[in-house]
Amino acid sequence: MVPDGAGADSIRLDAESGGYFAGLAPNLATGALYRYRLDGGDAFPDPASRFQPEGPHGPSEVIDPAPFPWSDTTWRGLRLEGQVIYELHVGGFTPTGSWTAAARELPRLADLGITAVEVMPVADFPGRFGWGYDGVNLFAPTRLYGRPDDFRAFVNQAHRLGLGVLLDVVYNHLGPDGNYLGQFSRGYVTERHLTPWGPAPNYDGADAGPVRELVLANAGYWVSEFHLDGLRLDATHSIYDDSPHHILSEIGRTVRERADGRGTLVFAEDEPERVALALPATRGGKGLDGIWQEDFHHSAIVAAGGKREGYYRPFEGSAAELVAVTRGTLRDPGAIDPPRLVTFLQNHDQIAHSAHGLRLHAVISPGRWRALTAYLLLSPGTPLLFMGQEFAASSPFLFFADHEPKLAALVRRGRAEYLAQFESIADPTMQALLDDPGSSDTFARCVLDPSEAARHPEAVALHRDLLALRRNDSAFSRQQPPRGRAFGPLALALRFAGERNLDRLLLLNLGHDLPLAGETDEVMAPAAGTAWSLVWSSEDPRYGGCGTSVSAREHRLIPAESALVLALERRS
Repeated sequence: MVPDGAGADSIRLDAESGGYFAGLAPNLATGALYRYRLDGGDAFPDPASRFQPEGPHGPSEVIDPAPFPWSDTTWRGLRLEGQVIYELHVGGFTPTGSWTAAARELPRLADLGITAVEVMPVADFPGRFGWGYDGVNLFAPTRLYGRPDDFRAFVNQAHRLGLGVLLDVVYNHLGPDGNYLGQFSRGYVTERHLTPWGPAPNYDGADAGPVRELVLANAGYWVSEFHLDGLRLDATHSIYDDSPHHILSEIGRTVRERADGRGTLVFAEDEPERVALALPATRGGKGLDGIWQEDFHHSAIVAAGGKREGYYRPFEGSAAELVAVTRGTLRDPGAIDPPRLVTFLQNHDQIAHSAHGLRLHAVISPGRWRALTAYLLLSPGTPLLFMGQEFAASSPFLFFADHEPKLAALVRRGRAEYLAQFESIADPTMQALLDDPGSSDTFARCVLDPSEAARHPEAVALHRDLLALRRNDSAFSRQQPPRGRAFGPLALALRFAGERNLDRLLLLNLGHDLPLAGETDEVMAPAAGTAWSLVWSSEDPRYGGCGTSVSAREHRLIPAESALVLALERRS
């Protein structure tokens, strides 16, 4: 170990078993900078550094987590049911782009009805801005947003407000710039498995033990030292492990153990939507808490009028498909309970996987946007909102990453090639217009203006009222799969079981006005001695709607591009 300072003495590390080296540094105080010199050669940052004040290529800093004045001793964590997740990028969430500024926005989210914020990756990475998925210092919160204690203060404030905090972590690869693990050992990666980003982490080959230990220690570190309430695991379909104890199961177990009795949640982003990841080991699963349900998003986007190109091509966007995705994944309907499926209309990937990074409200009609918002927030899955969605933010969200020139050119080309899977973006004219991920202007355009929340009160009211309905009405809050029926290509009914047989009915129509003629099927027919009564309409002027007609109030018609909620009431 080499302290980073004039006149400081080096500290010898002695070999131990398992390829580790250790030594005692009694005079290395909190705040001291240091590196590791390998075999008398070059010196490198600590692979488990708690902070990199000068970035991944600079020295590591000694951090003591103990003095932070936590005030969340009564916080009991999160349970699976009842969650509403809010995904945010700390650097783009506020103009300041810091933990401190982000913490000031948390009361607004709690008031809206959010129950947990999910932070995009924060493991330190090179450059002035980036999404964070090319992190290289797994234990070091990036210096771009503040110091480690600023992150702790953000979590402490969230818990004070009743909000949980989840962290997006990347265990399928490490970034290409600033990753010094290979200097310490070649065993950290394996050529036997390949990811889209290069060799895979070595979870199942020779010397896999220390690699697994590094990742499991990191998962537990966020929970114990930062009091986080769980993790979102990026691209689990690119995590390869043929060992008897899969690393994903071990991550889930480690998070629960390190939480010391607090409730935690671990979700997987898994492209094939393998529901087994969220099943217990007794049912052949990996024991995680849930998976992201991308087919919910894809079906809804196609239904809203999106093009069936690229990965949208297999989806119909039909009313029947929209009914199906409220009951589970299309591949395994009903295989897991709805709360284990994280549903969304927008997230960081899906907005940016387009030519201009436009948000949903900017590319479809206002009526359809309000109707689909109701469909998302009243469906039984665990809904996720992307930052700014609740106030119809005008800023786009594009892919941005600040790299040195040679790598930046490769990233720019790779991004264009990825987007070319969409035939319209493959057009050379569109390719020439794509935003440069390495441009500071690209990043600046993505930064939210929180004052827009006050300027877009209709959008905020829409989300607040729907979340209150979801929270307070047991027909929605119990998150049970609804009975459903399609009325045609673009209209459907979902019936949610209410207490004392007083059910709720969500009518969704993304097409023209649709007359209803005394429907008597099991989805639409009222129980004996009851009648349907309108309790909520997406056409309410408070949400920017054009008003709800008498025909709609008497459920003789579903207005074009709208959603209605009906409640069964006893007849006098």
